Amino acid sequence: MRSKFTVFFALAGFMFITAPAVAQDENHEELHHEQAHVEDAHHEDAHAAEMGAHDHHQEGAHDAEDHGHGNAGDKDIKTIIKETIDHHLADSYEFHITGPVGFPLPVILFDEGMKVFLSSKFHHGEAVAHIGDKHYVLHHGKIYSTDEAGTLNYDEHHHPTNAKPLDFSITKNVFMILVMAIFMFFLFSGVAKSYKNSLVPSKSGKFLEPLIIFIRDEVAIPNIGEKHYKRYMSFLLTIFFFIWFLNLAGMTPLGVNVTGNIAITLSLALMTFIITQVSGKKDYWMHIFWMPGVPVLIRPVLAVIELIGLVVKPFSLMIRLYANMLAGHVVIMSILGLIFIFGSWVASVPFLGLTLFLSVLELLVAALQAYIFTMLASLYFGAAVEEHDHH
Repeated sequence: MRSKFTVFFALAGFMFITAPAVAQDENHEELHHEQAHVEDAHHEDAHAAEMGAHDHHQEGAHDAEDHGHGNAGDKDIKTIIKETIDHHLADSYEFHITGPVGFPLPVILFDEGMKVFLSSKFHHGEAVAHIGDKHYVLHHGKIYSTDEAGTLNYDEHHHPTNAKPLDFSITKNVFMILVMAIFMFFLFSGVAKSYKNSLVPSKSGKFLEPLIIFIRDEVAIPNIGEKHYKRYMSFLLTIFFFIWFLNLAGMTPLGVNVTGNIAITLSLALMTFIITQVSGKKDYWMHIFWMPGVPVLIRPVLAVIELIGLVVKPFSLMIRLYANMLAGHVVIMSILGLIFIFGSWVASVPFLGLTLFLSVLELLVAALQAYIFTMLASLYFGAAVEEHDHH
């Protein structure tokens, strides 16, 4: 029983599933920049208004401040909740566990040679990292080249214009992928070795064997066919357990959001797309570019539609997994935040109950999204190797 519990909540991964250089979201950075720019302007205007009110209408300003004190407090709570959600979802150069507990990760930059150092040199983004004759600063989750004082230059949209070195750092998401790759290797190696002594599964094999058989008999064989399914079983099993375990890991308080990172889901979708196209047989390409049994004048129109479908399929794989996992995290953490906004035990009881219900539902979604991705991948593979009878 204990082995089942351990395997169920274990983390597994795939070492070459994505490039570390694209593991951080550009949109997340732009939102931070825009928010910082708006907040800076707001604070400057508020400060000027406050000074003018103090000089000309001191008593009225004090009354307004007392009257609006509650709203300011609510705004502070909402800001903290938003920052907490963003921190949970964002990738980072250090692995933060709780409070002051955490550890730095390796930073690997290519800037006139390879620069390797720990992210602790940034001191959580408050210091300039001096590496040889180069200087780097961490700003809103991105590393920029700068001078000794850490100067950043901005454009009219408040975006830094400093050069960014080529970044292959081991970020939090990449670190989790590497850890899971190692765990997954030893997990399934142990299961394979256990069958050398007996055909009866033991320990973790008792939990994994039904899932492996399910993927084989209910996903691979029906969609790909008995003739070709074995070629794709290793990929289908890897992708299923990789996504499922990472989805479960994303529900922990560690802030692991690998499958909620669009760069990861893009890499998974691209791998599926490449395997599909490489596996495509003559019939597969004929049904795309020159569909048999269709009037000649209509064939070019259908060819354009089919080519669009080639792009839409991996795009749908990418967005479906990314959006579902990201939305689940945001909804659960937002509902938890409502408990602090209302600040009442009467409101906390239903919100807490709703959070528990959604968390249980998220367990189902974690397995369901892994199954859907694997199922669709097998359908694409089956279409690529399917052989048609032409009359």
